[in-house]
Amino acid sequence: MQSLNWDDLRLFLAVARAGKLNSAAAKLKLDHSTVARRLKGLEAAMGSLLVHRSPQGITLTPGGQVLLSHAERIEAEMLTAADAVGAQRLEISGAVRVVTPEAFGAWFLAPRLHGLYERHPGIELELVPDTRHVSLSKREADLMVTLTPPTQGRLVTSKLVDYQLGLYASHDYLKTKAMPVTIDDLRDSPFVWYIDDLLDVPELKFLDSVISDARTVFRSSSITAQHNAIASGLGFGLLHDFVARQDTRLSCVLPNLVAVRRAYWLSIHADHQRLPRVRAVADFIAATVRESRAMF
Repeated sequence: MQSLNWDDLRLFLAVARAGKLNSAAAKLKLDHSTVARRLKGLEAAMGSLLVHRSPQGITLTPGGQVLLSHAERIEAEMLTAADAVGAQRLEISGAVRVVTPEAFGAWFLAPRLHGLYERHPGIELELVPDTRHVSLSKREADLMVTLTPPTQGRLVTSKLVDYQLGLYASHDYLKTKAMPVTIDDLRDSPFVWYIDDLLDVPELKFLDSVISDARTVFRSSSITAQHNAIASGLGFGLLHDFVARQDTRLSCVLPNLVAVRRAYWLSIHADHQRLPRVRAVADFIAATVRESRAMF
């Protein structure tokens, strides 16, 4: 077998993650023919077919799957080495992408990021508010906060905190209506909720468990939009207590009858947990949640 170089493995990783040669070429800023030629060269060097090519894209062969696993470890070691050398300058720096549910990222984490930058001004944080699980092994993100612990991939996962959602309406809305005393009092009341066919996270599909056949008058895939619609007097909705309690426009309704409990989990890929910049952000998130646990 011929000797390998990192550039060939980096190209292979891009192809494996993109699933298409043209997408990998765009990411690598190379032309399609160069990527195809170098991929064939890598296969020749390995003495094995690494990908199956089809009009729909590429899929990895068993040999390709084996190489992918090793290439990801090599990538992680190189990133760790680069960060470790950088750490000798006593400054942790670089981009870190974090995927979190919208409420956690926008309403809890973002307002507290000054603490991270006071310690690590060289960090460039990319915050992606999304409830879907992403692939950390494909480097779609460095860290992710989810509502359940992921079961796929070589991840290191820890529980951050339990939290609760309650039923809320605006003070102005409640001035015009009788305050509900039972769940049945909510029948035919207007509700604000998610768009069901865009909701692919089972842990967020809980409206029917509170009130079946609710009459929804406004739907949004954004919990921030829902929050503001409820606060404007549009009707009832289920909001995160740690957010809604801070909004003086809102009143909690039936707190002894409506309480939806969920949890946040923090995950990092096993191969990336020693990267100083990723570790710094993960530690900051965990510490910030611990310090603010009472608000959840």
